[in-house]
Amino acid sequence: MEENRSVVPSLEGDENLIAAAQHIVKALETNKNLTNDARKPSVELGTQLSSISKAPENKEEDLSDIKKRLNLIHDKVMNWEVDGKQMMIWDCGPDEANDHVKAVDEARRLAESLESLSLNKDSEENALARKAHEVLQTAMTRLEKELKHILFQNKQSVEFRSSEEDTLDDVSIISFGDDSVDDELQRDSVSRGAEEYIINLIHRDVIPDLRCIVNLMFDSKYGRECSQAFISVRKDALDDCLFILEVEKFSIDDILRMEWGTCNSKIRRWIQAIKIFVRVYLASEKWLVDQVFGELESVSAICFAESSKASMMQLLNFAEAIAVSPHQPEKLHRIFDMYEVLADLIPDIDTLYSDETGLNIKSECQDVLKRLGDCAKATFLDFKSAVASNVSTSAFAGGGIHHLTRYVMNYLRTLTDYSNSLSSLLRDNDTDDPASSSPDSNQATEEDNSVNSPHYLSPIAVHFRSLTSILERNLIDNSKLYKDNSLGCLFLMNNIHYMAEKAKNSELRTILGDDWICKHNWKFQHHAMDYERGTWSSILSLLKDEGLYNSRSNSISKTLLKERLQSFNLAFEDVYKNQTGWTIPDIQLRDDLRISTSLKVIQAYRTFVGRHTNHISDKHIKYTADDLENHLMDLFEGFPRSLQHSFHRK
Repeated sequence: MEENRSVVPSLEGDENLIAAAQHIVKALETNKNLTNDARKPSVELGTQLSSISKAPENKEEDLSDIKKRLNLIHDKVMNWEVDGKQMMIWDCGPDEANDHVKAVDEARRLAESLESLSLNKDSEENALARKAHEVLQTAMTRLEKELKHILFQNKQSVEFRSSEEDTLDDVSIISFGDDSVDDELQRDSVSRGAEEYIINLIHRDVIPDLRCIVNLMFDSKYGRECSQAFISVRKDALDDCLFILEVEKFSIDDILRMEWGTCNSKIRRWIQAIKIFVRVYLASEKWLVDQVFGELESVSAICFAESSKASMMQLLNFAEAIAVSPHQPEKLHRIFDMYEVLADLIPDIDTLYSDETGLNIKSECQDVLKRLGDCAKATFLDFKSAVASNVSTSAFAGGGIHHLTRYVMNYLRTLTDYSNSLSSLLRDNDTDDPASSSPDSNQATEEDNSVNSPHYLSPIAVHFRSLTSILERNLIDNSKLYKDNSLGCLFLMNNIHYMAEKAKNSELRTILGDDWICKHNWKFQHHAMDYERGTWSSILSLLKDEGLYNSRSNSISKTLLKERLQSFNLAFEDVYKNQTGWTIPDIQLRDDLRISTSLKVIQAYRTFVGRHTNHISDKHIKYTADDLENHLMDLFEGFPRSLQHSFHRK
């Protein structure tokens, strides 16, 4: 507006031109079809023309005219300050608002004109200057109130209803304002391909009024008061947005004392809230500030940064409190969720706070992101240590899948969702982890694991393999707690088979690799063979002919043969009694081991009985081959049974 200030004409032709322009302005002001936005330039032009046309010919006329004009402006301005008058100017319609703007702008011009003179302290001009500034100050105080009132009264209440699993695209928008926000929702793409949503945080038709007030206050050198008024209202409005998103204020102590179930729920809410707050509310707030402050770019950036700072810090403080809380394995997935959503929002935040005034907020976001990353990394490494230090003092009942095996493998499987982030965070930690360099850790050598090597493993693969090796060593130690070595072998078979299957049937396969899976398939099969040898080798040795022949006659001793069959029956019954109580949870693995065992036992038994059928009567054969086969199918169900009362053949 500065460039449009009046210049007193010296030519009659200029005066005629001004008169014609005033006539046009008057016609525009009486046009009822003009919008508020279109009416503002004509008001400003009319004020300037009025100032020009009233240029005095001499000092006496000048002072008299200024006094009259100032008194008229004073009356218009003070009329709104009468005690008990609660009406707001902009609520009384565009005509009242336009008249007030003209009066205030003229007061501004008079104050500036009088300021430009070399005034004597006791002169009449100086008294007029003081009065002009008093009127202007009163008018600015009123405009500050009007600005706050318009912002507050025209605020749009927007609520986002969503489940905690929804993405931003799935969020439904509910407006409690006068208009449907769904129809006004605009989606703008940002440079990195993410999406931001612009909604109306205030009614759009009042933006020209806000812009008019802002320009007038800044032209009157009340920009600081104007900015502070805007910031105070919009700061509260953004706080309300957090309330709508159900974000609560917590201290670090509050979070440290919070039960994990409650904390987990708060984190899930935070994750959803920060996405909506940054990509919807902040993006819309930035658009609003830019519309209101127009070309005052530096002011616009300051107002946006200051109005949004408290809300952003509330969100970031919650994340920081989570990051400094004790490292617990169950928190890791949620910490990664927070880390990844904040990392994903960093480009949006950098775009919103592109000015220097937003450096503190951007810096705080980066600091919190680093703390979350450090917390996630430390929690994972602590988890590895916890697995290594988990020592059992008693054997796991039935030889089934140990709860630690289930926990570790399921834990790793869920961490595959964060493989890129975790791999990046662990990249510098490989040499710091003694487990990863252990000779038993199944890791590639340092030479093989160079980036250019065909055997290169990502940092996450190195640590996952290291962790599975730690788990295996733990399982081996647990297997030694069994009094029966065969049960220890069955325990290792069950657990390593479970590890291999978990890897094969999940995203772990891409991290651990097919070679890891093949090696562990071989391992559990090896433990299955160890079980068979440990359980059946001594029993099947009873079905051999060694020691059955009479040394003198070189013929079969029926007594020894009968004793041999009785020993076999007792041994088989003992195995049946014990191993029906053992368990193989995986159905396919259980059937495979039963069939493998049955083939060896039944073939040996059938061959032995068939070879000596002429030397022993049926009454000494307690079980047929079919009986044994059926009994073998009862093994590994986890329910002990007995054959002591079975039918005896006669």
